[in-house]
Amino acid sequence: MKKANFLTPVVTAFDMEGNLDIQANKNIFDHLINGGVDGLVIMGSTGEFFTMTTAQKKELIDLAVGYVDKRTKVYIGTSCMSVEDTVELSNYAIEAGADAVMIISPYYFTLSDASIEFFYDEIAKQVKGDIYLYNFPARTAHDLSPEVTLRLLRKHKNIVGFKDTVTEMGHTRNLITTVQDEFPDFVVLSGFDENFAHNILSGGSGCIGGLSNLYPEVFAEWVKAMDARDIEKVSAIQKIVDKMMDLYSVGTPFIPIIKKAMMIRGVEMQDYCTKPFITANEEQTKAIKAIMKEIEEKMLVAAN
Repeated sequence: MKKANFLTPVVTAFDMEGNLDIQANKNIFDHLINGGVDGLVIMGSTGEFFTMTTAQKKELIDLAVGYVDKRTKVYIGTSCMSVEDTVELSNYAIEAGADAVMIISPYYFTLSDASIEFFYDEIAKQVKGDIYLYNFPARTAHDLSPEVTLRLLRKHKNIVGFKDTVTEMGHTRNLITTVQDEFPDFVVLSGFDENFAHNILSGGSGCIGGLSNLYPEVFAEWVKAMDARDIEKVSAIQKIVDKMMDLYSVGTPFIPIIKKAMMIRGVEMQDYCTKPFITANEEQTKAIKAIMKEIEEKMLVAAN
């Protein structure tokens, strides 16, 4: 098995006017680094990149890279709707000191395999650093297939990883088995927290999961247990994470829910989001607290 990794797609803190909340973002970075996650993914889907201005994105890139200061890996989501904008933002992030960029394909029209491959071809030729492909069919209305991925890997050495945000682990396993013989070091990460252990057992590298914003230490322990081949502990933490998954069903989208949960846990931040996201209401807040109570009870049991 490969060494396990759990990366956090970091929430972005805003103030009431929609500006970046600099201190709150620093507090979040510290919370995650102190919690022991293997890296921060800035401006993934959980980070609300799709409603941020270019100026805000660059401000957050500079803040994250500078403040984290090599304490952990920093990956930047640089997805834009055009090749040109994606390349420009990607190279800005690389030049700022990001370890890699993560790029989802355009998310309006359903694209053919040929169009998807052309999109990433053009980007990979121009980006001056490592790239993670980001597949999220529920948002893009098309799938970045294992076959297209393999063709891209054969052409571009700077494509080093892949985030597969699908519920079906069989989809991710097919990707792993398609590319691993020819590219054994290629990093394949699942996009849903509960699939972490299955991903590793299938030959992948772990997960980029939003729940680690709330309890980073649980996911850091999960990584240690997996690397130590402590299957009993891996199983115990799986049960905790399975309960955490209930948070995804409290509200749509998930982002205001996880921000409220982080506030409840004591992270010094507010739960303001970009429009049109609405902060958690009273009923949702009660549901969040109830789930967190159950989670923390399970954490206590597992620790004893």
